[in-house]
Amino acid sequence: MIRSKQNWAWVVAGVAFIALVGAAAFRATPGALIEPLQSEFGWSTSTIGLAVSVNLMLFGLTAPFAAALMERLGVRKVVASALTLVAVGSGLTVFMTTAWQLVLFWGVLVGLGTGSMALAFVATITGRWFVKHRGLVTGVLTAGGATGQLVFLPAVAALSEASGWRSASLMVSLAALAVVPLVLLFLREHPADLGIPPYGGDEVVPVPPASGGAARRAIGALTSAARTGPFWFLAAGFAICGATTNGLVGTHFIPAAHDHGMPTTTAAGLLALVGVFDIAGTVLSGWLTDKVDPRLLLAVYYVLRGASLLVLPQLFHDSVQPSMLVFIIFYGLDWVATVPPTVALCREIFGLSAPVVFGWVFASHQIGAALAATAAGLTRDHFGDYAPAWYVAGVLSISAAFLSMKVKRSPAFAGGPEQPARDLTPEGTRG
Repeated sequence: MIRSKQNWAWVVAGVAFIALVGAAAFRATPGALIEPLQSEFGWSTSTIGLAVSVNLMLFGLTAPFAAALMERLGVRKVVASALTLVAVGSGLTVFMTTAWQLVLFWGVLVGLGTGSMALAFVATITGRWFVKHRGLVTGVLTAGGATGQLVFLPAVAALSEASGWRSASLMVSLAALAVVPLVLLFLREHPADLGIPPYGGDEVVPVPPASGGAARRAIGALTSAARTGPFWFLAAGFAICGATTNGLVGTHFIPAAHDHGMPTTTAAGLLALVGVFDIAGTVLSGWLTDKVDPRLLLAVYYVLRGASLLVLPQLFHDSVQPSMLVFIIFYGLDWVATVPPTVALCREIFGLSAPVVFGWVFASHQIGAALAATAAGLTRDHFGDYAPAWYVAGVLSISAAFLSMKVKRSPAFAGGPEQPARDLTPEGTRG
């Protein structure tokens, strides 16, 4: 019976994985439907881009508040509500007639819903349920969230082309609702609720008392963490991470390849291939995080990513060359490999407040992505080529390696996952 209960950690991780993969599919929808929406409504790329930018920003800024809400109200309620919100937002798009409705449905509703199932959700699940294999599970869950968006992109585009964009939106809506029963039935809040320790732990960890308001907790964790150097180094590095992945490659790789004569469908397939190799890279990164200094891992990842981006402008052709395939494999392995070591450092430095603090670090990731998406577009308009954007991104990525190596454990927050650091909440900072 005890062994059976111990397996609940893997059940919880499995349900979380399904929810994250689903959320990734929902986030793939806007990018795949830009052309059909332009054809039907005549909206400009910048108009549709505004909805996507709102989605990206809310996806990041919602994360710390969602992490605090999970502590206050419970993971099941927050995730089930988030999936419902995504279903409503995606479903309502079939009735829209004006651009502001696109911003509201795609940007606001889907952005808030998917943001509530962002990487702070991963940090919450792994922090509560795992001691052994914590880094590995973080890698697997991260891969599900990040890879799903790229892998589902061709599928959503194909359905839209075959049956119309409304069919694709309705499919996404129904898929979101289908996950809700799984979350309500099988997702559990804490191992202590079942009378068991976290997986790999020796003692049952008492359920912490409910904190104050979620907004107060999220802001309190930010103001306390912001007084430390490690937070700013992590946030700056992760902002560069977002700029060099979702913001630049995720948004502009396809049009950049098309500029060199490559068919859009071929470029989309290459981007999906990045997602396939990201699975192996992120899981491997999680495994390494359990064994190697996370600071060193981050430094290596950022240097390798920067080097790959610096050579990318020379690899574009009108067809897929072997050199481009080498880039796709190499870059794919590094796509979000940065997440497991970043989560580990937040847990090591900020202890009990790690999920909320990581939520703010992740917010910087999305801010970086949004800024890069806009900056790269302006670069293309001004120079007629994306090359300067790739070069700047390469240099920035290498600079993120130096930021990562400057992350030191602060004596004020000493303590690791087994001996949590001081709680960075308004209540926890008293005395």
